[in-house]
Amino acid sequence: MLNRVLGKKIGTTQVFDKTGNVVPVTVVDVAHWFVTQVKTGVNDGYAALQLGLLKKKFREKEFSQEWLKHKSDYFTHLKEVRVDGDVSLLPGQAVTMDEIALAEGTYVDVTGTSKGLGFQGVVKRWGFGGGPDSHGSTFHRRPGASGHMRTQGEVIKGKRFPGHLGAEQVTVKGLQVVLVDKELGCLFIKGSVPGKKDSLVAIKEQGK
Repeated sequence: MLNRVLGKKIGTTQVFDKTGNVVPVTVVDVAHWFVTQVKTGVNDGYAALQLGLLKKKFREKEFSQEWLKHKSDYFTHLKEVRVDGDVSLLPGQAVTMDEIALAEGTYVDVTGTSKGLGFQGVVKRWGFGGGPDSHGSTFHRRPGASGHMRTQGEVIKGKRFPGHLGAEQVTVKGLQVVLVDKELGCLFIKGSVPGKKDSLVAIKEQGK
């Protein structure tokens, strides 16, 4: 059983829990992954599975060993997932929902790449208040002085400036799996997860 899986973020929606309350969720597709390589502690120094996300045009076809010989032609992503102990999965085998140990109610940590927002100023990037919109303000949304009255106007390392925002690896911890749809091959995770639509995310059971 795998307590770490890879998936594609489909989008957000809402479901009802057993008491009738609305729960906002993010839907993650964890289907269509194949084992393309198995790494063991004896041969590689650590235990892991290399998983490949099959391209859409091959999803209706039967598996062929040719896929493993030319991985880039048949898989859109190739990522490693660490495993604990021995696993029964072999190269070429599909990762089904029965192989995933993330049940409803499980708390998980989700890692993904945050949305890229381009070059932003200090107000949006760091939450600076800025100057007043009237009454003689001379800097408005500018960062202001940066020298801190240091010798030769030295700028302290770590000073917050305008710059590129987003497109960074982000991990959100303590999210809960509220629904597992085996027919669709999807996990419904409470709250929001990092990344834009169709982006790749890594999900692991909290504490594992």
